[in-house]
Amino acid sequence: MKIGILCYPTYGGSGIVATELGMSLANKGYEVHFISSAMPARLDIANPNIFFHKVNVQTYPLFQYQPYDIALSSMIYRVVNLYKLDILHAHYAIPYAYAAFTAKQMLKEVNADVPLVTTLHGTDITLVGQHPSYKHAVEFSINQSDTITSVSESLKVDTLQKFHIKKEIQVITNFIDNSEFSNHEVCARKQLANPDEKILIHVSNLRPVKRVSEVLEIFKNVHKKVKSKLVIIGEGPDMEVINEFLEENPELMDKVRLMGKVNDLYKILELSDVFLLPSEQESFGLAALEAMAASTPVISSNAGGIPEVNIQGVTGFLAEVGNVEAMSNYTIKLLSDEKLLAQMKINAKEQAIKFDLKNILPIYEEMYEETLKKFHAMA
Repeated sequence: MKIGILCYPTYGGSGIVATELGMSLANKGYEVHFISSAMPARLDIANPNIFFHKVNVQTYPLFQYQPYDIALSSMIYRVVNLYKLDILHAHYAIPYAYAAFTAKQMLKEVNADVPLVTTLHGTDITLVGQHPSYKHAVEFSINQSDTITSVSESLKVDTLQKFHIKKEIQVITNFIDNSEFSNHEVCARKQLANPDEKILIHVSNLRPVKRVSEVLEIFKNVHKKVKSKLVIIGEGPDMEVINEFLEENPELMDKVRLMGKVNDLYKILELSDVFLLPSEQESFGLAALEAMAASTPVISSNAGGIPEVNIQGVTGFLAEVGNVEAMSNYTIKLLSDEKLLAQMKINAKEQAIKFDLKNILPIYEEMYEETLKKFHAMA
């Protein structure tokens, strides 16, 4: 099977999932073509079954905003035609499913039409899709897809509530490759904290929706009761929020470690004791799942799909969005009880295994086969 994957090239959840899915399919012998504005961050282009096609946008002074969607549609058309792809998989409705629909109309003119799978990841539904400028285009793109999937039950419910969807939405959750997580030398921990200190960690793109200010407040409350360090990984607009917090709390200056983007995230997660995720909205909670794969319990909000990943009292604790006091108390409780912490670390890893790539990849393969079968039956 020849599969075309349309995705964002960045470190965001959808880009990571699309890239990992494509590479796993390539490892099983499928021919996988990535179509994007840049090389996806984690893509192993050395794999002979992986091809990358960069979407180039010609700059014209006439346009205030360069027509990326048109260039994307043209590239999809060219790749499908040239490499005889069997199926397209768009990760995000806008611009990918929308551009794929246009490409499919062009392909029909040369009898080369292919089925389109669209996976909904969250922002295309909860944020972009709700803007009047995009809502009808998002709804149209979803309904024109041959198969629709979402990464969580929560996102499926949100989609059906906010749009008039005429087709069934299949939930195929995000996944983790547990083989990428391996135990590291305990001595490496001293690089982050003293032996008598606990390590709290937060990983995100530091946007307002991640509520980084609450991560800091939770840590401040915890530090009063438990000797600890806070590690923040990621870059984004709320870095200034962190700087302001440190200016206002100089006594915590040497207790907060800002690491930016790192290549050895898994290693650092494995050295951590608690992962903080007080997000306002998460369609799935991939960051929480990565933490669990590293045997790190999660203290989180109960937003979106997070409760489908983080189980209350089992893999960590959840509280209402904005309830800093509850999340602080849960963290203190967990870090003050070594027996509870040890058990939750075990539980977190067991939960992550349920979402292992080996369990999810066959579901995607079956979905592709069913999509192709229905598409050709209707042709």
